Amino acid sequence: MLIMAILFLDNMVVPVVNAKEACNELTPNFYSESCPQLEHIVQTVVKAAVLKETRMAASLMRLEFHDCFVNGCDGSLLLDDTPNFIGEKTAKANIGSLRGYEVIDEIKAQLEIECPHTVSCADILALVARDSIVEVGGPTWTVEYGRRDSTTANLTLANLDLPSALISGPQLIQNFASKGFNLQQLVALSGGHTIGFARCAPIAPSLYGPLTDENSMNTAYHTFLEKACPNGSAPSLIPLDDGTPGKFDSSYYTKLLEGNGALHSDRIMIDESGRTVLEYVSLFAKDQECFFNDFAKAMVLMGRLQPLTGSEGQIRTNCHFVNRPSKLKTIPKTFNHKLPLRTPAADLHH
Repeated sequence: MLIMAILFLDNMVVPVVNAKEACNELTPNFYSESCPQLEHIVQTVVKAAVLKETRMAASLMRLEFHDCFVNGCDGSLLLDDTPNFIGEKTAKANIGSLRGYEVIDEIKAQLEIECPHTVSCADILALVARDSIVEVGGPTWTVEYGRRDSTTANLTLANLDLPSALISGPQLIQNFASKGFNLQQLVALSGGHTIGFARCAPIAPSLYGPLTDENSMNTAYHTFLEKACPNGSAPSLIPLDDGTPGKFDSSYYTKLLEGNGALHSDRIMIDESGRTVLEYVSLFAKDQECFFNDFAKAMVLMGRLQPLTGSEGQIRTNCHFVNRPSKLKTIPKTFNHKLPLRTPAADLHH
């Protein structure tokens, strides 16, 4: 039955309506006149953050994925809780896992000085994902802009749409298919784990719980994980690619084929996800250029997932909060007393 489910998903035609429609509204030149220093500012801040801590590259890359998979690329992930809604930061796949928010804050602060009320938080996430990967040796691609920011977040949808580290093969394939990604793109995007790390909590169920995967791990690596995560309670950070964890390359796939997959969701790529998935893993392990090309193309598609454009949403001044309504709009035309105008800095200290 498992093989039948895999074969069905493998051969299904996956619609990419959202990505194609968004392509017509996003453009690389969106900020060419309104904020020409955008890419320089982002590159400078990201470079400094990754130089300070190489692991930050993986953290920054994940932010776009965890944002776009929930209601599309709209910056909703960055919103803090309010009396009106609970944000997505506390979703099961996010809490205690996502980091790097302070890097986004620094970028936003600089942009509000250079070109206030212009660049969306959603567009910042897309550019940061690209530049963080480039900083550790990965591919580059042309980032498209024009996204606007949401005015709410959806914790329930985040818990439903973000894949768990304990997900099954068919579930993982269906999860990505629902967003318009085929098998090759799924395997390519999984390669982002070449610079990722995991704590013991998502690893432990495979070692001590119901998802024992000894057959898909080589003995030495299984022993290593048991020592690093005794009873699953240690605070250790385990590289998802134990070959070159600080470099974006194809080593992740090589290690999977050797039985060195730390997460259950990685090991199912070669254990229970069917012949075609294994072929893509083998291809990317042998041909890094092919992996880079497919990863870059898949990231462009990722950035096209249901963006808010035109007059939808808003350009948030502070990525953590929805903009406060301007009080100036309520002043009668006959009222001549001069009031101090709000500045971008006022919003930054919401």
